[in-house]
Amino acid sequence: MSGSCGDVAVNSIEPDPSALPIIVLTGPTGVGKTELAIQLAALLDAEIINADSMQVYRTMDIGTAKPTLEQRACVPHHLLDVVFPDEAFDAGLYLRHAQPVIKELQQRGKIPLVVGGTGLYLKALAHGICKAAPGDAGTRHQLQLELQEHGLALLHRELQKVDPDLASRVQPQDRQRILRALEVFRSTGQPLSKWQAQHGFRSIRYRTIKIFLNRPREELYARIDQRVEAMMVQGFLDEVRSLLERGYGPELKSMQALGYRHLAAYLAGKLALNDAVEGIRRDTRRYAKRQLTWFRADPEYAWLAADQAEEVVRFVDHALADIRPSAAG
Repeated sequence: MSGSCGDVAVNSIEPDPSALPIIVLTGPTGVGKTELAIQLAALLDAEIINADSMQVYRTMDIGTAKPTLEQRACVPHHLLDVVFPDEAFDAGLYLRHAQPVIKELQQRGKIPLVVGGTGLYLKALAHGICKAAPGDAGTRHQLQLELQEHGLALLHRELQKVDPDLASRVQPQDRQRILRALEVFRSTGQPLSKWQAQHGFRSIRYRTIKIFLNRPREELYARIDQRVEAMMVQGFLDEVRSLLERGYGPELKSMQALGYRHLAAYLAGKLALNDAVEGIRRDTRRYAKRQLTWFRADPEYAWLAADQAEEVVRFVDHALADIRPSAAG
C-alpha cells in the first residue's frame, strides 16, 4: 500500500513510551463507526479525533454523516468543522492539526480515539508523510488549460497510462490528485507512486491500537442504502442547494464528494433525482469496497465485527493491558 505524499513535509517524531496510546477505529463507510466510537469513548473516558476527510468541512453535515450535536455532547470531538468548503485540506494539514490535539489529550490523561475511514489520514498519523515530490508551475498551468479544454476524464486516462498504480487508488472525479500526479510525472519523468514508495513509511509515531470494523457485504450494502435514504429525508438536497447558493461551486474538491456531486448535477438539470440518488448508493458501495481493499493491505489492523460491541471493548481492554505496563517502565 503506497503512502500519502503531500505538499507538506512533516518531521518524524519518535513514540513516547510514557504517553497514553492512541486507538484507531476505522472501517468502510456505513459500517457503524460513529455509534460504536461513542460507546467506547464513554467507557474509556476517551475523546474522539475525526479522521474523515469530509467531516473537516464546515456546513457539510448531512452528506458527510457528521456526528450530531447530541452525539458530540456525549463525548468531546476534535477536528470537525475545521475549514470552509472552498479551503484546501490534505493529509499534511490533517497531521499538523491532529498532532497537538493528541499531545494535549495525552497530557490530560485522556486516550485519543481516532475515528474515520480516510486511509491517507490514518497512515500519515501512524507513519508520517514524505517530502513533496517536485512540481513545476508551467506544467501546472498547462494541465489547467488541458482540463478546461478536454475535461478531467481524458487526464485520468493519461494517469492510468503513466502511473497505473496511483490511478487505481484515485477516484476519476478527484481533480486535485489527478492534476498533482500528472504534474509530478511530466516534471520529473517519474510516477508519483514511485516518490511515495521511496518514503518507506517504516517509522512508528505513536503506540497505537488499530481496529477495523466490518460487516458481511450484503449487510453493509443494505446499511449504505438505508443511510442514503435517511440523508435524503434529513434534507441532504437542501444542504447541497444551500452550499451552491453560497457560492461553493461543483468544481470544488469538497463538492466533488460522494452525494454532493450527484445532487449538484441534479440541481443543474443534468440528472433526474432518482438517478442521482441511485448514483449515490452505487458510488458509496464502490467507495466502501475501495476502503476494504486499502485496509486489507495493512496487517496492523485487527478486523472485528461491527455488531459485536462487547467483543471490541474486550479487545481494547486486553490491548491496553498489554501496552500500559511499558508506560511505567
